Amino acid sequence: MVSLYIVITFICALGFAFIHFSSKYMQFANKVPRSRFLSLSAGVAVSYVFVHLLPQLNTYQQVVVKNLQQSSWRHIENHIYIIALAGLVLFYAMERLVKISRKSKVLKNPEQADSVIFWIHMGSFFIYNTVIGYLLVREEYKSPLGIFFYFLALGVHFITNDWSLRRDHKGAYDKYGRIILTAAPVLGWLIGILTELNEFVLSILQAFIAGGVILNVMKEELPEEQKSSLSSFLAGVIGYTVLLLLI
Repeated sequence: MVSLYIVITFICALGFAFIHFSSKYMQFANKVPRSRFLSLSAGVAVSYVFVHLLPQLNTYQQVVVKNLQQSSWRHIENHIYIIALAGLVLFYAMERLVKISRKSKVLKNPEQADSVIFWIHMGSFFIYNTVIGYLLVREEYKSPLGIFFYFLALGVHFITNDWSLRRDHKGAYDKYGRIILTAAPVLGWLIGILTELNEFVLSILQAFIAGGVILNVMKEELPEEQKSSLSSFLAGVIGYTVLLLLI
């Protein structure tokens, strides 16, 4: 008999997929000044990272240290935070590649589907979303409500990511990118059902995602030209933080 836990996580994985697939039709997200919802979404994602995910990294650091006791890497401190930093740097590099390619005479325009930059960008986000789908199954939750809060935080984060990727790649994203990212969280969920990584690898994945979420949120919320809504951002931060503290 299929457990309630598996059913709930599968529904959430389908929810992630639906968000990507239907992002093309979310017209409210394609405006500058930005819709208040996007600023609210950014606030929720930031709260999730700093109130829930980053505090967990300390636990993951202990797991990593335990597994590296017989390795030369044991002399390095704060392994897990370095991995989170690597996640942030990787996605920053992707953004810089997109911007540089627009001015380069060698690299093809990232707005075109035959652009190397487009497929590198899609590949990085495919892995990113697949890992999030995997963690939907394999992260330890205290209750079904914990799964819902994970889905809520990453779901609104996906909406912001879709808006950003559509801005960078336009028609190529709607034609190819969103389909690829629609499949990613479901694939991650399926991998999570069929396989179980050890605590060490799971800790690394969590840290990598933490760094990626921080960069992907901040790069959309901070630029002045986006004209973000401070009140909506604060509402997302405060509201989601209160919900996390109540569970």
